[in-house]
Amino acid sequence: MTPLLPGPVQRLAAWCVVVLLVAGVIAVGVWLCVVFKTAVTPVLLALLGTALLGPLHRRLIRVGVGRSLAAALTCLAVVAVVGGAGYVIVTALIDTGDEITASLRRAGEGLSEHFGAAGTSLEDLAKNAKELLAKFGGTAASGVVTGLSVVGEMIATGVLALLLIFFFLRDSDRAAGALRSLVPDATGDTVEAVARLAFKAVEGFMRGTTFIALIDAVCITAGLLVLRVPGAVGLGALVFLGAYIPYLGALLSGALAVLVALADRGWVIGLWVLGVVLVVQVVEGHVLQPLIQSRMVQMHPAAVLLAITAGASVAGVLGMLLAVPLTAAASAVLSELRTRYAARGQAPA
Repeated sequence: MTPLLPGPVQRLAAWCVVVLLVAGVIAVGVWLCVVFKTAVTPVLLALLGTALLGPLHRRLIRVGVGRSLAAALTCLAVVAVVGGAGYVIVTALIDTGDEITASLRRAGEGLSEHFGAAGTSLEDLAKNAKELLAKFGGTAASGVVTGLSVVGEMIATGVLALLLIFFFLRDSDRAAGALRSLVPDATGDTVEAVARLAFKAVEGFMRGTTFIALIDAVCITAGLLVLRVPGAVGLGALVFLGAYIPYLGALLSGALAVLVALADRGWVIGLWVLGVVLVVQVVEGHVLQPLIQSRMVQMHPAAVLLAITAGASVAGVLGMLLAVPLTAAASAVLSELRTRYAARGQAPA
């Protein structure tokens, strides 16, 4: 009997069906995450926190501290460090926010004199910077209208994530057994291996990004202080936070620092700040990233930008923060699965 379609067309059709099925499963998964974001968000944040704090917890256990006490001490350290850093950052932004906004307004006025309408729009944006930031932050974080609801939801999410970090750290030794109990025995080794590799990729990303963000913020803040740019500490805080969004975060925070310097200190200082930002970014891209994040799954910049864009479209700023580590974990899983099936001679033709 002659087949209705040639062999190559049949294989193409089969792959199209597989792609459609996978895309459908992913779409349903994303939809479920959005619907249950109140529960999913703390879990994802807790996984990132566990990946970042795992080494400290294991070190406490090695020196003889019990697992529960070690997890509690780790969480207390997180509260102390994050609370202190948050206080410094918020205080710096409050103290220098008006100064930064005024500098941006002067930059808009200067550009409007040279470029007309383009500068005017920038000036309008600077005048309404606080209102725009508040509206954007509220929409991206929770989709609620009132600022009180946003604050309440953020506090509840943070507390729940902290509790989950405690339990994840305390019971981390049981994770492999719990995971194996959910899958058939024949696939237990594969599932455990890919889960460990995915978590290792997230761990490498979180630890490396935090260290790099700290170095970037310290170097740029020092340069801004030397050049006497107003709001140097607040701008440095924005650099630190922006470093968790690869490429785009550094670009936006660096551009903001240059605009402030340009408006308040003139073209010469503005060019010096631009030079400082470029030097720091070059050192980060060619020295810090290869050295510090060598254990992280390496992804092409285009893949990173697409992941950030997709994350922003799904969950706003939170999606941008979670997109890269989740994509790194997925990339690690796919790489491990491809390697295993290729070794068994089961790779698709």
